[in-house]
Amino acid sequence: MKPYRMLLLCVVFTASTSAYAEIYKRVDKEGHVTYSSEPFKGAHKLKLEPLPTTQPPKPLPSKSNSEESSFPRVDKATQSRRDDKRRSILEDEMATEQQALDDARAQLKVAEDTPQVYTGADGRTYRNMAKYEEAVQAAQENVRMHENNIRALQTEIDNLR
Repeated sequence: MKPYRMLLLCVVFTASTSAYAEIYKRVDKEGHVTYSSEPFKGAHKLKLEPLPTTQPPKPLPSKSNSEESSFPRVDKATQSRRDDKRRSILEDEMATEQQALDDARAQLKVAEDTPQVYTGADGRTYRNMAKYEEAVQAAQENVRMHENNIRALQTEIDNLR
């Protein structure tokens, strides 16, 4: 950082502590800038606008015990029914996802066992490794997606009370 900028920062921070301080600036023949709170030969007074200020936010009112007690509660039987229904839905989703995972694994096996080939201009058959690897990678990603879904569903089921 150039020295005159450092001086400017120091002057600005010092001046900001005093609301009514005046700032004087002088630029010499060599282009060096000097700031001061005291008038001196060759300096002119800067007219600075006051910095905007805002009021601090008002603190939020604290909740009283009466407000907390008026919060609607669900009785244990109702919550138990809701949890059972949610568990049933999650287990159905788990079964569906498990079937989708089995299908994805079968598709991966087919992709791994099926070489991608093409016939060249000379009539010979060649393997297309890029296309083969692309098909296998897509099938592997599909398997990973279903495995991740099953893990997430299992976590949700485990978190139920």
